[in-house]
Amino acid sequence: MATLKDVARETGLSVTTVSRVLNKRGYISEKTVEKVNEAMKKLNYQPNEMARALSRRSSNTIGVIMPHLDHPYFSMLLSHLDDAACEAHYRLLVFKSKGRESRTEEYLDICNGNRVAGIILCSGHVRTEVFSNGGSPLITMERFMEHGTSAVECDNFQGGRLAARHLIGKGCKRLLAFTGVRGMGMPADQRVEGFRGVCRENGVEYWEVPIDPRIYDTLEYGELIEQELDACSGVDGIFAGSDVIAAQVIQACSRRNISIPGQMKVVGFDDTRIASLTTPGITTIHQPVREMAHLAVSLIASARAGEMVPSRTVLPVTLVERGTT
Repeated sequence: MATLKDVARETGLSVTTVSRVLNKRGYISEKTVEKVNEAMKKLNYQPNEMARALSRRSSNTIGVIMPHLDHPYFSMLLSHLDDAACEAHYRLLVFKSKGRESRTEEYLDICNGNRVAGIILCSGHVRTEVFSNGGSPLITMERFMEHGTSAVECDNFQGGRLAARHLIGKGCKRLLAFTGVRGMGMPADQRVEGFRGVCRENGVEYWEVPIDPRIYDTLEYGELIEQELDACSGVDGIFAGSDVIAAQVIQACSRRNISIPGQMKVVGFDDTRIASLTTPGITTIHQPVREMAHLAVSLIASARAGEMVPSRTVLPVTLVERGTT
């Protein structure tokens, strides 16, 4: 197995210079970097990431903890995080908590044990005091935590207002909102707050349905939607807290021969790929997920460099109109 000395011998450079190239320390000419990379390929040299992390007191890895990987929003977010990390010369270490607090805390321990450059937390199932002794920058996405380094969110409140205004503007008189997870305080709860405010301002009748955590974990909303369509007679507009819920609303309405958008109008949230693949396409609130992902990675880099970072950043949302309205 090739060693650092072998790479140095192959390039005619010192071990120190080769080490600086690998660790991106100080100014190194492009010619030197190219020479080292060619030698590494020729000798099939694999850097010892753990040893490098120990020498630098942190690695070039970012830990990412998500509640789902199969949810369209989180898969889209992960894709953008990977792009942003690659551009900044980081790698991702990805974990799926699946709604288990103990699992999330275990993953946090793993991240700290591996001396990650930073942690991006997208899971809501964790005690805030866990972070009080953390050594790595912690960036939360769609979750504001007292012990976090910085939080990145979209304007959930404005998103709820945009959804309600759009449905009312389309003539809806009785609205139903599926949004928020029961027992989990999250920024996404502000969606229903914005929705509620617009309904009250316009004197429109409305119902709110928080999601049970077990349903959120399984992403199976069909039975709940059917129950609420029975309970809330005369509903003609639905605000779904995600495009996944909106897609299942379309299915439920199809089973009941309720035409969309003729008899029922639907607005989702996130603007994931699924919103443009259903029939009809889903009118939805667009989250700037790409911008949020790049911001999260840049905040880690800034925090590592000792720079001041904002405790919270809220990015604007927009409404994208498609066939459901």
